[in-house]
Amino acid sequence: MSLKRVLLIVGPTAVGKTAVSINLAKHLDCEIISADSRQVYKFMSIGTAKPTEKERAAVPHHFIDIKYPDEYYSAGQFGEEARACIEDVFARGKQPVVVGGSGLYIRALVNGFFGEQIADGVIKQSLKRELKELGLPALYLRLRKVDPVMAARLPETDAQRILRALEVYEITLKPFSSFLEKDSSPADFAPHFVGLNLDRAQLYDRINRRVDLMIEAGLVEEVRNLLKRGYGPGLNALRTVGYQEVIAHFDGALSYPDMVALIKQKSRNYAKRQITWFRKESRVRWHDIHPNLAHEILTEFSPETA
Repeated sequence: MSLKRVLLIVGPTAVGKTAVSINLAKHLDCEIISADSRQVYKFMSIGTAKPTEKERAAVPHHFIDIKYPDEYYSAGQFGEEARACIEDVFARGKQPVVVGGSGLYIRALVNGFFGEQIADGVIKQSLKRELKELGLPALYLRLRKVDPVMAARLPETDAQRILRALEVYEITLKPFSSFLEKDSSPADFAPHFVGLNLDRAQLYDRINRRVDLMIEAGLVEEVRNLLKRGYGPGLNALRTVGYQEVIAHFDGALSYPDMVALIKQKSRNYAKRQITWFRKESRVRWHDIHPNLAHEILTEFSPETA
């Protein structure tokens, strides 16, 4: 059976995915599906490097500003909703282009995400009580014992996903990571992966400069306004690089220079994890960043059916 092709632009933070996708849109009648687990949240624009208003006006973007920071949103939800969105884009005669660096979101979209269907409210509440009584480090240590693969993928501060992984394990007695390896319901389109590659030293320099620009653009004030709106630091949305360091600065745990340095360091570490994740995806065709990259991608990609 012939399947319509969907272009997916992936790669680490700050590599230039947004710029490449906007250049592509000048030559391709497309709409962009954002696959970024933090750009879904309202009021979090600077720290998540959302496309500018000008960029979003130039080409339609989906899955940006769709949730409030205290609302739950998962990779599984994104996978289902993004598939429906892609169908709608095709129905309008446009070409869907998926752009993002959230590996779980990409996997859920392309392969399906069986583990999202496993849930037990009683176990979930029990784990939340344990979180209050024992603390997150104790639960993370437990996850390392029962599911070291998943533990290695998650930051030690990501309470929501640590609890989720433990919930699935307690229900099934199988590691959550084992469900992620299953292609439960592959999408009904043919994915064409394009990975953006940049020399590591250049990438890290871009990351450092991007953090400086975020600070200049008002990241600290953005975080302060989130807290004023009543969004607490315990929310999953705010356990994000950039936001948690600014909050630590507000609490007196980090000096201003140390806050900036730590945001840069953690951003570089995140980029390294993203590169490792996408390098394991054999379907990704890697392209070095250069001025004519958009043309190169279009030459390689055919929007016809596969």
